[in-house]
Amino acid sequence: MVTSADYPADYPPSATPSNRSPLSLLTIAGHDPSSGAGITADLEVFAAHGFFGLSAPTALTVQSTQGVVDFQPVDPHLLRQILDHLTADISPAGIKIGMLGSLEVAESIAIFLQQQHSQSPGNRHIPLIFDPVIISSSGRELLAPEARSVLHDRFLPHVTWITPNWHELAALTASAPIQTLTAATAATHQLAQRHPHLHIVATAGDASQPTDLLRLPTGEIHHFEGHHIESRNTHGTGCAFSSALLCNLAQGHSAAESVANAKHYVTQAILHAPNIGHGKGPLNLLWPLTTKPGGPSSSRTK
Repeated sequence: MVTSADYPADYPPSATPSNRSPLSLLTIAGHDPSSGAGITADLEVFAAHGFFGLSAPTALTVQSTQGVVDFQPVDPHLLRQILDHLTADISPAGIKIGMLGSLEVAESIAIFLQQQHSQSPGNRHIPLIFDPVIISSSGRELLAPEARSVLHDRFLPHVTWITPNWHELAALTASAPIQTLTAATAATHQLAQRHPHLHIVATAGDASQPTDLLRLPTGEIHHFEGHHIESRNTHGTGCAFSSALLCNLAQGHSAAESVANAKHYVTQAILHAPNIGHGKGPLNLLWPLTTKPGGPSSSRTK
């Protein structure tokens, strides 16, 4: 199990020395006007870890802290133009993918990743994280069930990490609702049977005992204990976790260290959260840059 002693005192460290250009990370995700989640939140996470953020929107959403009302996927041809033009100029050190929004967008990104691998062999070694935003926390369906077969057949073979919560993990494996850590572990093994190359992080932020688990491609399981934090400011925890995980991997931390650090980062972002809006408020994703030593304790959850 991971304890607070396992977290570095100066976390998160800078990605590069101050006299060098920062490494770049790319987020491909939806746009949240409230900036609690999606690409604008990802960019804050990147900045908090010392990275320069690049972004490509997959969808425009109508949402606030009170939930998602509607969304419109971006034209997949336009998205491909954005990705091709951007990466021809700047090579990201890692890619995080969030909300897809449509079957066509998922296919467009899958082709982009495939071409990235074939045209630039070095890109095979950068971390590619998929946060499967299938249903919003307010219950809005963000990817049609019929599109999920494309995730398995065309999309997941090209990513190296996936970070589903228990609800998303059940949807990806066509399992019964997951309510225990034992069931979550079994579902990660089931998903790995189809995608043995994946690092799978099953997050349990909504559970009374929020213990996350990491399944390595070897089948090895790591647990990361946490405790429930009473807070209404939890909008975008999944986005923040996957983006912080990408930052840690790009900094060269091991798989287990990266998960532990990302969990700690999100915990502190909740504890330092401002009270914004009338629903589920956003986190303070810039807390490493704005808070003073001696603030809220380093409790752990997600």
